[in-house]
Amino acid sequence: MTELLDAEQVFALGPVAAVRAIREAPAAGLDPESDMPRVITPVANGQGLLMPSEAGGWFGVKVATVAPGNAALGLNRINATYLLHDSRTLTPAAILDGVALTTLRTPAVSVAACLDRLYEVAAGTADGLRLVVFGAGPQAEWHVRTIRAHVRAAHVTVVTRRGSATTAWADRHLAAGSAAVADSVRAADVIVAATSAREPVLDGRLVRDTALVLAVGSHEPSARELDGTLMERATVVVESRASALREAGDVVMAVAEGGLDPRTLVTMADLLTSKATLPGDRPVVVKTTGMGWEDLVVAVAAYQQGARTE
Repeated sequence: MTELLDAEQVFALGPVAAVRAIREAPAAGLDPESDMPRVITPVANGQGLLMPSEAGGWFGVKVATVAPGNAALGLNRINATYLLHDSRTLTPAAILDGVALTTLRTPAVSVAACLDRLYEVAAGTADGLRLVVFGAGPQAEWHVRTIRAHVRAAHVTVVTRRGSATTAWADRHLAAGSAAVADSVRAADVIVAATSAREPVLDGRLVRDTALVLAVGSHEPSARELDGTLMERATVVVESRASALREAGDVVMAVAEGGLDPRTLVTMADLLTSKATLPGDRPVVVKTTGMGWEDLVVAVAAYQQGARTE
């Protein structure tokens, strides 16, 4: 019988377990470089995406859509459904709410990639981390939730184009371009970029040498949230070299400008299998675009947890 997991059941897995699932997969032998590529198809009012993957006895595929005009209609910009199958027989095992899965797994990937460094940065602060978050949507909120599930965050500043009332998960809400935003970036321990912007949202010169920057907003080679200055200064962590050089505009454009050598990219797998370490004298950028294996391992974890609680 095919199980149906709604958003509440997917979110019940929680950020800590989602991060654990992401971190354990490469250590168990999963190679992100050999993951199946995402298929992106232009449609009348946006994009259709297919994200397949197979690992650990499971095959899954996320069917997603991106509709930029939905925000004006009060609808989700991204909609998705996840189909999970037993890999041996290709029998459907579960259908999961793909929006909830994406909302949970994306910050889990960001944090999984830099968890040790996050602990180090948190240990160096007396009162807790100072976070600056560009964007106020679900990914912005769930990055804060996932970070707070692992370390103490003392103050959260959210930045949007116009600014507005403070959200429940932030301490203040600023309008982009203000002097207060620049001051917040200078003081930030962790910066999250989770926007639909196609141009840089912050000045890379302002970022501290010890800061962590998590960028998740773009998955196209022609769109970026981070400028070339920051990418040149930073150690850049990616899910896989192939996917980053194909899809991550922040990486693609910095390489094209000559500021970033693609040979210096550090992969999550190398970090999680102790083949690489992060220097402490420069910013660390974690740039992710989302990969099928990440959806798969988090979907399996949510499905198995649901089976245990029945």
